[in-house]
Amino acid sequence: MTQDSCFLLGYIVRTHGTTGDVVIFLDVDYPEEYEDMDSVYFEMRGDLVPYFVESFNLQKQSKAIVRFEEVNTIEKAQALVGTSLYLPLDSLAELDEEEFYYHEIKGYTVVDEKMGELGTVREVYSLNGQDLIAMDYKGVEVLIPTAEDIVLKADKENNRLLVNLPEGLLEVYLDDSSNSNTPDDAD
Repeated sequence: MTQDSCFLLGYIVRTHGTTGDVVIFLDVDYPEEYEDMDSVYFEMRGDLVPYFVESFNLQKQSKAIVRFEEVNTIEKAQALVGTSLYLPLDSLAELDEEEFYYHEIKGYTVVDEKMGELGTVREVYSLNGQDLIAMDYKGVEVLIPTAEDIVLKADKENNRLLVNLPEGLLEVYLDDSSNSNTPDDAD
């Protein structure tokens, strides 16, 4: 199993108790869909290693208390804190035609309703409850909020992301980049 054939499910936040349980953060929209998983892949030194789930107790705020087979001491659990957790892409739920997973749109061409083609999706960031699409535009990274009225749809057939950018969004990034790269001209 390779990371290219998997998606990031979340990561281990901390230990829980003294018998090897850990708290995981599920970086997904619907954590309850993963309550019945049998195994998960841990990223360890660049490799994905399967671990089997003994118990899974979903908590609030996308967290769960989990016990993995062969992790039965606090020391073993502590060694796993910070580890990223992956599942195979084929375990993702099917989406409606216009819905998409973030990993699917990397490399898509961003097309604004008014301005046409703008750039390419480079990454999607999840920051404090706000997801942002990073696009390369004229040599500058532009962050696009993923709100439904801004990101309209993903055209999977043509690898295009249709957006309706708020007025002035691009100018904010272009003005910042030009101001930070040129000295003030005092006449």
